[in-house]
Amino acid sequence: MSVPLLDLRAQHALIRDEVVGELMRVVDDQAFILGKPVADLEAEVAALSHTRYAVGCASGTDALLLALKAVDAGPGDEVVTTPFTFFATAGTIHNVGARAVFVDIEPRSFNIRPDLAAAAVTAKTKAIIPVDLFGQMAPIEEIQRLAPGIPVIEDAAQSIGARRSIDGQWRMAGECAAIGTLSFFPSKNLGGYGDGGMMVTQDKALYDRLMRLRTHGSVRTYFHEEVGFNSRLDALQAAVLRAKLPHLAAWSARRRENAAYYNAAFADVAEVVTPFVDPANESIFNQYTIRAPRRDALKEHLAAKGIGHSVYYPLPLHLQQCFSYLGYKEGACPESERAAAEVLSLPIYPELTRAQLDEVTAAVRGFYGR
Repeated sequence: MSVPLLDLRAQHALIRDEVVGELMRVVDDQAFILGKPVADLEAEVAALSHTRYAVGCASGTDALLLALKAVDAGPGDEVVTTPFTFFATAGTIHNVGARAVFVDIEPRSFNIRPDLAAAAVTAKTKAIIPVDLFGQMAPIEEIQRLAPGIPVIEDAAQSIGARRSIDGQWRMAGECAAIGTLSFFPSKNLGGYGDGGMMVTQDKALYDRLMRLRTHGSVRTYFHEEVGFNSRLDALQAAVLRAKLPHLAAWSARRRENAAYYNAAFADVAEVVTPFVDPANESIFNQYTIRAPRRDALKEHLAAKGIGHSVYYPLPLHLQQCFSYLGYKEGACPESERAAAEVLSLPIYPELTRAQLDEVTAAVRGFYGR
């Protein structure tokens, strides 16, 4: 039995009528850019995130770009972030004209180390971008404690609906940051039928700025307070996401169940290091990522058996050719480099059957002679 890394058709089959109904309402209204579906989704995502405001935009990448612009990051500034993440986290820093400052990760969670982030702060630092990698929140409160006064832009592209216990209270992804940025790329736990993103914040001034920036720096048509962008979430994507949103909590719970099943199945396989979830966190398992010796050979073994898998991420950002001008060399972020050589993500989507889970675990166990 082959098992894909992700099966969006299986999800669509279960909610097709709901999604099509929402889409047809937009089609019948013939109002495709922003409008009520987007405003309704913004209100619903703000409620989920426990934030006062949410602003839809064209992609998760644009969400980061707009957030950086909103805190005035630009030429001559520095932004501290992790090199073990998707390219957009650092690409947007470059694209606003600022300089990315990379610091290493905590090896168990793969999230940025707060002490290293704080130590990298200089007079030029405009923001810190922690990434909630693979579905669990970074220690936002530690970063804020160690680097007071520096805006934290939480890259929550992989963590919508995740939460963290901070000072005895559950806090949602995006809730405590200056700005939280979300992605609705189709592979995300809440994915659209195309691209889309959103920014959440508690700050009215930042909200107003983000609303301007996404529409060419304008609030009133043809009057522009600043030069912004054309980065609007279209109504069709908002319709899809609104149909999916009521299912998100159950889907995330099923991902946690699947993760627990894998953890139990690999408990006696000493070579496989299963995902660590900080006791303060409730992860949504956007990915189920193991560390595995002979990772590349394991990949070949899984491919031969039809088991979907992927490496997130095979080359840390500080070693990417396009960032060579920053001057980082191999060994600068050793934990990120080690992770890149060892990680492997397995299927975790909520529609996986028990038979499919068993097929995955048997293939991994078989590779290590179990």
